[in-house]
This record gives sequence, C-alpha cells and structure tokens, in this order.
Amino acid sequence: MSNGLLQRSVTTSVARNLANTTKTTPKMMSITPRWVLSLLPWVQVEGGTYRVNRTKVELKKAERIGIEVAAGRASFAPESLRAVPLFSRLSDTIIGQMASRFKTEEVSLGNRLIVEGEDQSKFFIIAQGQVEVLSKGVHGSNLRIALLTDGEYFGESEIVSDKPSDVTVRTTTPCIFLTLSRQDLDLLLKEIPSFKDEFQNAIDAHLELASTVNRYGERNIDLVSGFAENVEIPETFVDYSANPREYSLSAVQTMVRVHTRVSDLYNGPYNQLEEQMRLTIEGIKERQEWDLINSPKFGLLHSVDPAMRISTRYGAPTPDDLDELLALVWKKPSFFLAHPKAIAAFERECTWRGVPPVTTNLFGTPVIMWRGIPIVPCDKLDVKSRRLSNQTGTTSILLLRVGEADQGVVGLHQAGIPGEIAPSLSARLMGLDNLGVASYLLTLYFSAAVLTDDALGILENVEVGYYHDYENKKQKVK
Repeated sequence: MSNGLLQRSVTTSVARNLANTTKTTPKMMSITPRWVLSLLPWVQVEGGTYRVNRTKVELKKAERIGIEVAAGRASFAPESLRAVPLFSRLSDTIIGQMASRFKTEEVSLGNRLIVEGEDQSKFFIIAQGQVEVLSKGVHGSNLRIALLTDGEYFGESEIVSDKPSDVTVRTTTPCIFLTLSRQDLDLLLKEIPSFKDEFQNAIDAHLELASTVNRYGERNIDLVSGFAENVEIPETFVDYSANPREYSLSAVQTMVRVHTRVSDLYNGPYNQLEEQMRLTIEGIKERQEWDLINSPKFGLLHSVDPAMRISTRYGAPTPDDLDELLALVWKKPSFFLAHPKAIAAFERECTWRGVPPVTTNLFGTPVIMWRGIPIVPCDKLDVKSRRLSNQTGTTSILLLRVGEADQGVVGLHQAGIPGEIAPSLSARLMGLDNLGVASYLLTLYFSAAVLTDDALGILENVEVGYYHDYENKKQKVK
C-alpha cells in the first residue's frame, strides 16, 4: 500500500471486477420531442399519392419577386414581373421592355416614398429592406396597414391610373429599390404604337376580372336573399381547378449492419440488434420532422402562400406580431411552431411589456401559450446567422390549422406496407455477406399537404438575439 500503510482488505477497485455493472441503453443527444409528428393528424394515402382538389382560382395571386443584389445593384428575371397580378396578362415583349427600364435606388431610413392624396406615380420593388404602408384612419391618425419586405412591391396601381395614392409608404430600414416611373412607362408605350393598346387591354381585362371574384380569387357564387317576390333566381356553379396538386410520398431510407457475432454473443442485458434499430429509427424520425418543415417539395416553410407571409415590425417577436399572425390564420388555429430561441425572444418581449404568457401542459411538458394557442418548440426551424453559432440571427414562426375536416395541414403516410414495424415504417432483412454481417433496410414513407392557403401562416425576420437593458440592472444593491 502507498504511504507505508498495510493492506487490510481487498480494495474497492479490485472488488469491482467481481460485481455486476448496472448499464443504460445507449443515449443520443440528437433526439428531440418531435411534437410536430404528434400534433399533425395523419391521413392514410392509398397508392402513394394524395391529390388536393380545390376550387378554381380565376384571379392570379400576388407573389414575391426574386431579386438578386450584387455590388449595390439589383436585378430580376423579366418574367418574374408576372408575379404582379396587374401585369400577369402582358406579353413577353412588353414584360421584357418594362424590366429593362427599372432603375436601382438606395433610400435611407424614414423617407416617405408615396404620400397619401398625392400623385407620385412610381412603381417600387423592394430589393433589400423594409417599408410600412400607412393610411389615415377615420379619427385622423396614421394607421399601419401593411409591412413589406424583400421581393414585395407597391405603387403598381399608381403608374396605370391618374388617381392620387390612398396610402403613404415610408421606409423603416435603409432600403434598395428597383423603380419604374410613370414617365419611363409612357415613353416605352410611345416607342411602339401597338404597345399602348396591348398594355391597356391587358390592364382592363385584369380589372374587369377582379370585379367578379372574391378576396381569395375565386369566382363569386351568384345568390339572391330577402323577401322580395317575383325575383328571378340566379344560376350559378362552382368550378374546380383543372390541375390539382398531387403529393407523392417521400422516403427516408438507410441500411443497418450488425455482425452476427455481435448479435449472437453480446445480447445481454440489451439486444444489440434492437438497440441498433432503435437508435437508427430515432435518426429517421428526426429527419422526417426536418423534411416536414424544410423540404423544398412539401415542407411547411416552402408551402406558405405569399399572402400568408408577414414580417416582424422591429425584429424581435412581439405580442403584436403574433396577434397579426393570428389574424391571418384565424379559422381554428391549432398551434404555433417556433425555434426555442424564438420562443425565448418572445418571452423576453412579454416580460418587458408585463404580459407574461400562460403555460399549458403538452404531452407531460409545460409549454407557453399566446391567446390560448400553444407555442410548440422545434429546433428544425433554423436560425440564420452570419456567425457559426445560432445565438443570434433570424428565424421564422409558423402558425397552423390542422385536420382534413377543417381544411388544414395534414401529414401523409401509408400504413400496412410489407415488413411494417410502425405505421408507414418497414424493416427488411437484406441478407448476410461473406463476412457474417447482416444488413437490414429501414424505410419510412411520408409527406405533408396544406389543403387551403389560409391554413398556414408565417412570421418572418424574427430576430432572436435582442435583449432589454432594464433600469434596475444599473441600480446597486445596498
């Protein structure tokens, strides 16, 4: 023994060799609660394809214009001008000529670009930055009616009409714009005589169609109501979309390999094959949730209609911003979906305003609520940052209505596939190689569908790194 002491008993370190060791199953840090998979209602899809039939949309919806900014100059593809409903019927020739007349302008914070009641005929496309659209209320104060950001536009009505503007537009950040003035458009239409008539006919056709549809772009259903007698009952019908969207089930696959000697000799106290399968399935489920949110084909972030996108007013997610999102998805909203950093940023804003949100219990875990709607954390909503960490940066917050009966968002799968070990998840033995290694093919089939555009809304440009400097922080403790 060290220190000159005589050993009087077997040491604990040696005795431990004779004792049984209590073991755990293998743990993995990448496992998350995956609440999206639990909260989405899953629809059985026969034949691997799910078709969403909708009514026909007669009037083209506004979409964002893809802008590229390089060396202080902005540009866009000419055909993307058709994202503006007013210009959707113009010919390729006119669209190309119009696109060539746009100019790049840089505007500082706080400038008024359009003034209500004045004729300032210029069409603006936002390449970078953010503007607010204001209008005089009945009580004389300026009311914010919209907040526009990259790829959005305004002023298109002013350059084709002699009426003064009914809104004021002001920059809330330094901005880069692509602009087309009424003078430049008039010069273009004068250069080729046929352009003017063609342009005017396309604009008139759009305005005439706009008068016959509802705010969703669907043709109005002709009805008559009241107690008047001898009133002719109108005839009507509801037309369907000729090209409904179809969702094919996506697949996540991998092969698990286990040596037969491992599964033969080392199965106590835990079955090696079962543990390999369990951990791999956890990874598959994590990828499934990531795809449901981020997949370019069916992910929620890429399925949001342009009309259902709003931006934060000041960067940090405020109660006002979530209220605005609720005003978009107002028909039976089910839950918000946000990165944990975004939820923390929202809680800071609530604390600063003195309106702490209430808490509810979701699957045995406390989560906060806003206006009675749970805010579900999900780390698959990325935080975009210029740094390596995601401590600061911007993200998005989603609000969903779910269920087929409510025309909401649904998950898609096909239960009952061969080798199924869970709904729509199969495991198949592929065989043994000449080294005694067994291979198992794991396959999960799934997708998601948004049944109507107003079932999914998004709050963009959510800054997660803003903190309030409270006054009591500066006070010294006596």
